This record gives sequence, C-alpha cells and structure tokens, in this order.
Amino acid sequence: MYLFKEFKIEVAKEEHLIYASQISAMIEQAAVDKMVGLALRSAEYIAEKMKEQKAVIALCGEKLAGFCYIELWGGKSFIANSGLIVAKKYRKTGLAKEIKSYVFKYSRKNFPKAKIFGLTTNPAVMNINTSLGYKPVVYSDLTDDDKFWEGCSSCVNFDILQRTGRLRCLCTAMLFDPLEFNIEDENKLSRQACLAHQEL
Repeated sequence: MYLFKEFKIEVAKEEHLIYASQISAMIEQAAVDKMVGLALRSAEYIAEKMKEQKAVIALCGEKLAGFCYIELWGGKSFIANSGLIVAKKYRKTGLAKEIKSYVFKYSRKNFPKAKIFGLTTNPAVMNINTSLGYKPVVYSDLTDDDKFWEGCSSCVNFDILQRTGRLRCLCTAMLFDPLEFNIEDENKLSRQACLAHQEL
C-alpha cells in the first residue's frame, strides 16, 4: 500500500470487487469525455483482474479515485499496464502518474524479464510512460498474441487497426525493455521525476 496526498494506492483484491462495475462505467465514460481510443472492459473482466491481483486501485476514503490493470501476453514475455483511469474530480492532482508508477514497479518486481508496453492516444500518458523509461516503437515490436489485439475490438478506432494489418492505428505504441535499461538510466529518470512532476 502507498499513500499519496489523500489517496491510498494498493494492489486490488477481492475486497475491492464492489468497485468493478463503477470502474467499467468510468472507463466507458472517459472514452466519451475525452473522445479517445480506449478499449472498454466489462465489470466481470475487471473483477477477474482483482481476484488475480493483477490490478491497482486508488481510493480516497471509500470513494473510487483511480484504477489500472495488468495483462500478460506471449507466455509472460510481454506485459501491458492498461486501462489507466482517474475519476473526473481527482484529475490534475498527479494521481494518474502515481498509479502508473505503482503498477509499473509492481510489474517489474513480479515479472522482471518481461517487456512492458502500452498503446495510448493520450499525450499526458505518453509523458508518464517516457518518465518511466518507455520508448516509442512500431507496432511490430509489440506482442503478436492475437488475444491482445482482439482486446482492441471495443475501441472506436479498431477498423483502422484491421485495415492496416495491425501495423498502425491512432495510438502511439510505447515499450519498456528491461534488457536495454540499467541502473544509471533508472537513477536519471528518478531525478527527472522529482524535478518535473507530470499532473493528469
């Protein structure tokens, strides 16, 4: 568990299942509000991630503040930290970066050899990813697991992905490769994060 301002950030567990429907609805609403490509997720899918302890939740007291979940692909050789969402009233507080950093460190601890990747149209999320050591890549550098790409089917831009043979879409592909990252890089990024805290 990690405390940030008035928020409690932790790995989601079965006790958090009561928030699954709310999280699903929040993801759907964010796609409408921001008019961005965002894969929708059912309450059942969110609940399963919580039961597997493959999600991170942020609470403000008993109120849902934010969420992000983990997906494993290609025999655990790739990880996606997906569905980063912050409740509207808690945006612009820095919470998004704290959630993303927490789930990123959790992923690295549990799957140290896996490449961590993401697809996003959100410039602020791109900035957060960059601060964590992600680099922009072409789609062919990501997992070739069909199930991952099928997960994009609920996105409004899925037809673009299909027409291009999964080689490009409106999202920017970003990748963190632990084999290309060393302790000097990590220290440098930590210093940068302290000097410039990106808010969302």
